[in-house]
Amino acid sequence: MLSRLMSSSIRSLDREYNCTVRLLDDSEYTCTIQRDAKGQYLFDLICHHLNLLEKDYFGIRYVDPDKQRHWLEFSKSIAKQMKSQPPFTMCLRVKFYPPDPVSLKEEITRYLVFLQVKRDLYHGRLLCKTSDAALLAAYILQAEIGDYDPGKHPEGYSSKFQFFPKHSEKLERRIAEIHKTELIGQTPETSELNFLQKAQTLETYGVDPHPCKDVSRNPAFLAFTPFGFTVLQGNRRIHFLTWEEVTKLKFEAKTFHIYATQSEDRKIILTYFAPTPEACKHLWKCGVENQAFYKLEKSSQVRTVSSSNLFFKGSRFRYSGKVAKEVMEQSAKIKRDPPEIHRAGMVPSRSCPSITHGPRLTSVPRTRRRAVHISIMEGLESLRDSAHSTPVRSVSHGDSFMSSRGQMDDGSEASVSAVISDETYSPSDSVLPTPVAEHGMEMPLARHLNGAPCSIDEEKESGAMREGQAESGPSRRALRKVRSKPSPSSDVEELNKFILSVLRLFLVTIGLLFALLLLLIMLTESDLDIAFLRDIRKTPEFQQFHFEYFCPLRQWFACKLRWMGGFLVSK
Repeated sequence: MLSRLMSSSIRSLDREYNCTVRLLDDSEYTCTIQRDAKGQYLFDLICHHLNLLEKDYFGIRYVDPDKQRHWLEFSKSIAKQMKSQPPFTMCLRVKFYPPDPVSLKEEITRYLVFLQVKRDLYHGRLLCKTSDAALLAAYILQAEIGDYDPGKHPEGYSSKFQFFPKHSEKLERRIAEIHKTELIGQTPETSELNFLQKAQTLETYGVDPHPCKDVSRNPAFLAFTPFGFTVLQGNRRIHFLTWEEVTKLKFEAKTFHIYATQSEDRKIILTYFAPTPEACKHLWKCGVENQAFYKLEKSSQVRTVSSSNLFFKGSRFRYSGKVAKEVMEQSAKIKRDPPEIHRAGMVPSRSCPSITHGPRLTSVPRTRRRAVHISIMEGLESLRDSAHSTPVRSVSHGDSFMSSRGQMDDGSEASVSAVISDETYSPSDSVLPTPVAEHGMEMPLARHLNGAPCSIDEEKESGAMREGQAESGPSRRALRKVRSKPSPSSDVEELNKFILSVLRLFLVTIGLLFALLLLLIMLTESDLDIAFLRDIRKTPEFQQFHFEYFCPLRQWFACKLRWMGGFLVSK
């Protein structure tokens, strides 16, 4: 009896596993679920824990052992989607950014979106001008500590907060000035709403960048926003297509294609290359889901899409949730007392240190900053592959940013644009690395060298040439040409890909011809009385094939079948 109870308890343990979900305020929700539980069950548990009704904007993200990130599919079993062994660790994130956060019905939803956009600002996905950066940071400060109080907030109090990957003392003073003078009396709710209103006007609002390379092998980031598809290169947006213009998304192996129609006589195809086939498939699925969510009028219009034009090739995927218009209509019907919100306040945060009091790069003496910056980069070298969702190279902020800060520290009276470029504020990886499990889910934009993203090795090379700001123009152009020249390995890879495509086409053609031949033989040997079949049967070639090959083969098969039947009966 005891052994039976023990065995039943062991079986029940085998059918259950623990799952930890990190929420947007960095708290953790842990639960035990059945092995066959689907993603929807876990998501509903989290939404119930948060008292969240407008839940269609959110999703659960996880990272597989190959450092590739995924969105959990709610219609499938959790255990079958995870490639690792339990217990599982995931994160709740905003999957579809509201086009207009102000129109959200409930404050709890706006607060969670605020936490996500604040995280985007810190991790370098939300790019903005210096003036906008100061205003956004001041809104965060007002929401977290309230009105300025000289007794509680001494000189330099804004330096205790880390709003961006890196920022200067001049920007800190501007943040404190706005907080002291312009935001007095604003409640946390009002500050968060103003923050979202400002953030939604920026080009990179809602950007979740996917690292890729263009046809010239230049690094780029592809992203899907509430308003369309965008391509970022350096600190500029080089392409933007509205969802109405995007007609088709396709991928094959590591190649991703975007088909768009900008006018009746202007159709374009953009092609990019992802680091791995898995990353390309994830990019394609994200694009399909975003296009369905923001473009369609009803979820009944959603169709299963294929990654290829051939029915026997490629992946098939169907978005299974509601679309944006349905979500807004459903939100308008919510009638309940606003749920209580427990704001994080000044609690240490692991992945978004805007509310921590850790060291900043600006606290290092000016004569040692360059050495410290390089040593930090060397220290992050070992974290590079584990810190990102896909195995690409991405490092910290650029030389131009450091030199601007140097000018500011030397007491120059340059404008704020000396700290951050007039065009965009382009933060990148933080010098305070976040945990690997979390950082794997946060893909920051790459650093820029002469307007183009570069790797850690390139940064060291440029560091050795720091005085190369005075380098001659021709030599710089030559260096760019050398860097942009495709490597021999990429040529070999393209050739292998072409050979495999030709071989695949040849095998498919042979298979189709063989299937057609079998079908023709079956029709001609059948009793169907059709004119063209009668003509074929009367030909000498068919008569010869029928008597010399088909009839003996049919007799041989019949003999074998009788023998097998008798053998089975005798047994």
